[in-house]
Amino acid sequence: MKTLYMSALTMCTVLGVSAQEVVWQKDIPSSTQDFLSHVTTTIDGQYLISGSSIHPPTGSRTAQQNAGYNFHLMKLNQQGEEVWEKYFSGKNHDFLSATVNTQEGGYLLAGTSYSGKGLDKKEESKGGSDFWLIRINEFGDELWQKTIGGASDEEARAVIQTTDFGFYVAGNIQNSEKGYGSKDILIVKLDKNGKEISQLILGGKGLDEVEKMIPTLDGGALLGIYSRSGEVLQSGKPESGSTSLNANSSSSTAGSKQPKASSNYGEGDYWIVKLSKEGKVEWEKNFGGKGDDHLRTLAMTSTGYLIGGESRSERSGNKTVGIEEGTDLWLISVNAKGEEIWQKSYSFKNRDVLMGMSVLHASDDKSTKGILLGGYTQAEGRIETDDEKFWMLYLDQNGNEQWRKHVKGESGKREERLSDIKLNRDGSIILAGTSAEELGRENWKIVKLGDKQIDQLIEKQDIKIYPNPVSDYAYVELGFEGLREGAFGAEITVYDLGGRQLQSIKTKNKITKINTQPLVQGAYLVSVKTDNGKTASAKIIKK
Repeated sequence: MKTLYMSALTMCTVLGVSAQEVVWQKDIPSSTQDFLSHVTTTIDGQYLISGSSIHPPTGSRTAQQNAGYNFHLMKLNQQGEEVWEKYFSGKNHDFLSATVNTQEGGYLLAGTSYSGKGLDKKEESKGGSDFWLIRINEFGDELWQKTIGGASDEEARAVIQTTDFGFYVAGNIQNSEKGYGSKDILIVKLDKNGKEISQLILGGKGLDEVEKMIPTLDGGALLGIYSRSGEVLQSGKPESGSTSLNANSSSSTAGSKQPKASSNYGEGDYWIVKLSKEGKVEWEKNFGGKGDDHLRTLAMTSTGYLIGGESRSERSGNKTVGIEEGTDLWLISVNAKGEEIWQKSYSFKNRDVLMGMSVLHASDDKSTKGILLGGYTQAEGRIETDDEKFWMLYLDQNGNEQWRKHVKGESGKREERLSDIKLNRDGSIILAGTSAEELGRENWKIVKLGDKQIDQLIEKQDIKIYPNPVSDYAYVELGFEGLREGAFGAEITVYDLGGRQLQSIKTKNKITKINTQPLVQGAYLVSVKTDNGKTASAKIIKK
């Protein structure tokens, strides 16, 4: 992660010129060097900000603290106001890397722990660093936790929930006697209650690092790996039954490993691995040129997947596009079997770093409408005035550039490191990172932006309800033209088909959660009326 210099005043000024507005900004002060790793958008339009912090214990803290890093969480509502703040602490350093919404409500946290049993950590260390997983409800209360590891150092990097309500957790394992190189990939499959189902180790002869993992429609997962390793010349068949990290314990977890079967083209390549819902490797692909190509992110499209990152390679290997200057963006579209559809390169004339990628779908969710990329550019070598630039790049479904925008920083006044970017359902954008007036004192900074050009790309409905059919809870999303977050009022009313009013809720949010547990099986009408007289209605089905 590189540094982005940007004063709040300059940021607001430039955004205004670019037909953008700051909807709200949240600054979370700190007296130490804190790390922000992830923003998770909840189904009702709220935000879970997650990372790692050092804080001395005070009476206002919601968890016990130690002198090291802790898991740090803050939930914000749709207006950017704090809902709750939580810490989870062991007796040593603990770093939170990834979070995921659960379909039942709440979150699963995945991080790396150097702690033994004590404080919030309920299990002993397995040796070195371990995966530390914590399942929490929507209020931040712990439901269960799990420590996974062995004698080597394990580092959790990504987590997803699968269609069977279970989870995949992926990370790295270093110098393991059960692996293939100096750093391999460890994937653990768990059920919804945290019980381990299987473990899989993947790797080549050198160093491989997980950068991204996304769920697939068939219940499996797609792994995006930055690979600096070659193929392992073996049979290529999984070795099962003897590689569980907990082999010396009473654990019955099935363990297997599989060597990398594709060769690198250069110093570093994109390595893509597709897993089935059972956790087996279905296919793998390598993409790269002769230089260093660093995968950053993945996304799902109507035709398959998008793979994005940065490249220092000219045309070589299976890379068919060159570079203009420094490090350029390299985007590859593949089908569901990993076969290339197209690849494109984009340049901002220096070292370009891709931070996020969102696919805009048509209203039927069956076709891809466009692709939004976000990142920043940094000068190589000495940083000059105005070197740092944050950008957004919009592409059509075939990767052809439609427009690009810059947010220009002001060097030397404030150091800001962009960590995550998210495109919301309503077309607004969340930027999250750290901001420091001086080295070692880094605040969390979260900004919600509105963008007129992106807003025009989002196909809106006056009212949308999901999930539908519904069981316990439904979410009512309002999409009236000109609706501003927190600057309106509306009443949501639920009727049976006989016209009898069953429930009424007043809201100022674009997305509102309604309780459907008391409803019996059947059809109902949800009606909305805003304080300026706009109305809409939709039918829901209670299962």
